[in-house]
Amino acid sequence: MARVLVVDDDPDVRQLVEMKLRLDGIETLTATNGQEALDVLATNDVDLVVLDLMMPVLDGIETCRRIRELEDMSELPVIMLTAKAQASDIQTGFSTGATDYVVKPFSPRELLSRVRGTLARAGVR
Repeated sequence: MARVLVVDDDPDVRQLVEMKLRLDGIETLTATNGQEALDVLATNDVDLVVLDLMMPVLDGIETCRRIRELEDMSELPVIMLTAKAQASDIQTGFSTGATDYVVKPFSPRELLSRVRGTLARAGVR
């Protein structure tokens, strides 16, 4: 079973993403900020990270940079989930190591499709 870490400081978004993934048979772990995410990653095997960009303590950009210091893109894909939709924001997300970028408000169906597609490309069922 695939395991996804959902990182978002908004409890409603975190719960929505977690619920959608679990209904599709994906195990989830959660974190409310980047530092918590790094702590979870240090003690758990995770197949993919869904990462908010704007968070307190440690934002998504710095979190993604730190993830990339530890894990290659092919080993741990990161999907950024954020309200920042400017071309420069998207470019920054990809340049820090994001695998994909989903803009809020998002369709839960679209996010699930992107998660499933990313997991499939990584060879995770």
